[in-house]
Amino acid sequence: MRLSTSWITPLLATAAAAAVACGGGKSAPTGAASSGVTDLMKARGLSEADVTAALKTYTPSGKHDEYLVFASGGHSGQVIVIGVPSMRIIKYIGVFTPEPWQGYGFDDQTKAVLAGGRRSGQDLTWADTHHPALSESGGDYDGKYLFIGDKANARVAVIDLADFMTKQIVTTELIGSDHGAAFVTPNTEYVIETTQYATPLGGKYADPKEYKDKYRGAAVFWKFDRTKGRIDPAASFAIEFPPYVQDLADAGKKVSDGWAFFNSINTELAWGGNLEGNPPMESGMSQNDMDYLHVVNWRKAEELVAAGKFETIAGMKVLPLSVAAAEGVLTFVPEPKSPHGVDITPDGKDIVVGGKLDTHGTVYSFEKMKALIDAKQYEGKDPYGVPILSFKDSIRGQVELGLGPLHTQFDDKGFAYTSLFLETVVAKWSLADLKVVDKVPTHYNIGHLVSAEGDTVSPDGKYLIAMNKWALDRFNLVGPLLPQNFQLVDLTTPKMQVLYDLPLPLGEPHYAQMIKADKLKPIEIYKPGEDPITGEHATHAVEGGKERVERQGDQVHVYMSAIRSNFKPDIVRVKEGDTVHWHLTSLEQAYDATHGFAINSYNVNVSVEPGKHVDITFKADKPGVFPMYCTEFCSALHLEMAGYFLVEPR
Repeated sequence: MRLSTSWITPLLATAAAAAVACGGGKSAPTGAASSGVTDLMKARGLSEADVTAALKTYTPSGKHDEYLVFASGGHSGQVIVIGVPSMRIIKYIGVFTPEPWQGYGFDDQTKAVLAGGRRSGQDLTWADTHHPALSESGGDYDGKYLFIGDKANARVAVIDLADFMTKQIVTTELIGSDHGAAFVTPNTEYVIETTQYATPLGGKYADPKEYKDKYRGAAVFWKFDRTKGRIDPAASFAIEFPPYVQDLADAGKKVSDGWAFFNSINTELAWGGNLEGNPPMESGMSQNDMDYLHVVNWRKAEELVAAGKFETIAGMKVLPLSVAAAEGVLTFVPEPKSPHGVDITPDGKDIVVGGKLDTHGTVYSFEKMKALIDAKQYEGKDPYGVPILSFKDSIRGQVELGLGPLHTQFDDKGFAYTSLFLETVVAKWSLADLKVVDKVPTHYNIGHLVSAEGDTVSPDGKYLIAMNKWALDRFNLVGPLLPQNFQLVDLTTPKMQVLYDLPLPLGEPHYAQMIKADKLKPIEIYKPGEDPITGEHATHAVEGGKERVERQGDQVHVYMSAIRSNFKPDIVRVKEGDTVHWHLTSLEQAYDATHGFAINSYNVNVSVEPGKHVDITFKADKPGVFPMYCTEFCSALHLEMAGYFLVEPR
């Protein structure tokens, strides 16, 4: 291939000017640079498009990304933080599962957070995180909190973005799984969690043969207390749904504020039993041409619950299905076969639904649906008494997208972007005239997608990430289990351009949100002696010069400090059978001066960032000599930051 160099000179000149503007100093003559780039291109077999993409994503050391992406970590139970446009993985946040590097799940404080997610008295050591949701004010990301759901175990977590730590996990045994979680209302009044697979509410038993009568879904509205930064279970409530398989959710905004929308599948009320003479689940649930979009007036539900029109099931206030249907809280409108995405336009006027087994994106008009509901103009009721709106009278129109439409995001120029799973492309289309204007191939089998602030009232456009389920030939072979593939797409050019492939080897990410980085205001250090979960000065915080070991019968309290490059005390003596309460405070106040602390064979492993305090409780049930050391390289004398934990035999 013969390479033309005419395009390189202006491109390099622009790049050089940008580098100088950023403090890069003098640049080499453009001619020499272009010659060197041409040689590199030839040696590596790169095209002009490759080099252009590289320059658009290259982020020099020390220069920060414009956006941060919070992506679900799938089976890892964690959250992945990614910079854009660099596509650098910056952090994993431990959420539903222990995370050793951060010491998450090893100290008393974070063990207590994980214990909030116990179900039926059972500790859960995995999760299937699906949908992260950034806190919002006025329908815009405010950079304060992040929420995420666990599909497998019906749990929701609260992450404080001041220090990127999980502070709370809540669950209700009202439901057995979720998928429409987590999604927030425009001012983060509520965090929404919706069932996926119907079960008898409250964890009761009923044979699937009684599916229609005894199985139910629900939408849980977890009340968020912004002053405390915590979900308040006592002020939360749920709405009972029929046993249609509820899928994704989205909260209305602006004109549709106060409403929420959920798609569903399985109007057939199939429950499987392929060894019992019944159709398998996938075919049993995909017979009908239409399923039901759930239209929920959550403000009305809130009023009814406050008026006492609820039942209590598994400790949760539940608005019964009969009340929700009769009082205008729950209304159905048909949606095309096997829907999977429901997304509200930035102005809150339209709801876009993608049907996996349909070729259209269906655009519902909130104004039309609201008028029909107000006029009680229905075309019938479902078997559970829920009123049904006319499909043709509820939509603004449909856009012919292609095969397997799923999820939609938006930009600031009136365009929508929909993932097409079967066609494995992103389709760009006009919201005004419902016409496709561009498609870009993705690799492979795209599921979710995310654009910059693309589900808020003021999307940025600029970048999009295709979240692809398969990698196939994108990366080096690593055995049969391959990573997922995130592809960064440039939205600023007339034709969308894929800029970068990022392998994600940590579970199966599902959804992500992309926030302008300058909206985040994380702390650099903790206040001296701060408990990171409560945000208060810890009860057992240790001051320099007051380190000690105290015995109270068979209870031993170790008050230890950490500072470069020693632990004090560095010898701790206990007796076999003692219960040890270790109180560890970092005296550091220098940014990034983190220490770790581990004890051999006792499963003790914590991270103590500057100023942080942690407590560790365990029983000294193994006599012997156990080295303890700093696990985070902290100084030239890091290896010497060590000591011994001595357990004297009985």
